[in-house]
Amino acid sequence: MELRFYYDIVCPYAYLASTQVERVASANGARVKWCPVLLGGIYKTLEVPQQPTSARSSARVDVERKDLLRRAEWLEVELNVHPDHPRRSVEAMRLVLAAEEDQRAAVSHALFRAYHVENRDVADRSTLEAIARQHGIDPARIDSPEVRAELFARTEEAVSRGLFGVPAFVIGDEVVWGVDRLHFVEQALGNEFLDTESPADASRGGTVRFFHDFASPFSYLASTQIERLARKHGATVEYVPILLGALFRNIGTPDVPMFAMSKPRRAYVEKDLTDWASWWGVPYRFPTQFPIRTVQALRAAIVAPEATSAIYRAAWAEDRDIADPEVLKSVLDACGLDGATILARTRDDDVKTQLRANTDEAQAVGICGVPSSIVGDRLFWGQDRLDQVDAALAGWTSSV
Repeated sequence: MELRFYYDIVCPYAYLASTQVERVASANGARVKWCPVLLGGIYKTLEVPQQPTSARSSARVDVERKDLLRRAEWLEVELNVHPDHPRRSVEAMRLVLAAEEDQRAAVSHALFRAYHVENRDVADRSTLEAIARQHGIDPARIDSPEVRAELFARTEEAVSRGLFGVPAFVIGDEVVWGVDRLHFVEQALGNEFLDTESPADASRGGTVRFFHDFASPFSYLASTQIERLARKHGATVEYVPILLGALFRNIGTPDVPMFAMSKPRRAYVEKDLTDWASWWGVPYRFPTQFPIRTVQALRAAIVAPEATSAIYRAAWAEDRDIADPEVLKSVLDACGLDGATILARTRDDDVKTQLRANTDEAQAVGICGVPSSIVGDRLFWGQDRLDQVDAALAGWTSSV
């Protein structure tokens, strides 16, 4: 079986993926086809910013910076963020294509290391010429018309497959994006028995603070797992409902980020949600009413945190309109709670104040979206970081 690995030297996550892809392929009886593309060319075709961080809130940039460094530690990979990142990579990617196909992995590793470990300038011709000669490649090949044309064609082919960024992996018709989804790559290669969790230790204790909003499908997915992970380590979950829309407005993020995505990325996110639901074996259905108005439901969750899972399930598995007070009351009643009394409490000033305070706290601690989980002094953003939440509850620490 062939595992196609799409990458650009300049992307740090692609670098991290490059250190893992051969291992993943070998463990599953596959061979890697290295597929260099020009990330800037993909962005240009999709009409998105050449530097995605320029369109992101400072809070998100900070969270993602820490996440990158933490991911490198998680994978035990040496990473030194380039002080002038991002650098132009078009000639570096041409150098990869100037090599024979059986040399491309070695040339790519050399370029990745030069940029992400040694902090050399891969836009500098002398750097590229030195690497070319180390691998017996005529540096003049970098400028050859056929190499230029091949890089353009490969980038267009990536876009035609629905790719919107790197690293990306293609196995048959299956597309997986991101170094944090290698378990989906292994699954696509036929490995159905993956164990990605830390050993249970109910004696450790501790607390995980779970910041969330019912408006988020990612929060729903995380909500189906967070109690189980905490229970495994003898920890408790502190639910912290927040007004995600208010947080987004305060930090400069679109009210509904999915609506601001390129068409291919949004299509992938929709697939990704289904993939995660399947991975965890939980029901999932994108609701008819979206975006979801969640203010009253969030206040209800402040009054009765024990109803949190049921409210999520109603919205994201049963397609019930939790913005409708009667629907919300019936969800609360079905939990064995007094729905009418809880809804009445949602109008109290102390409950309203608590929701605003939670949202203010989320901004103060640097949260850029939900779900966000805090274990000790570590903030983890996303349902796709629950593996690290699990490890943190088991005692794993990182330098960031």
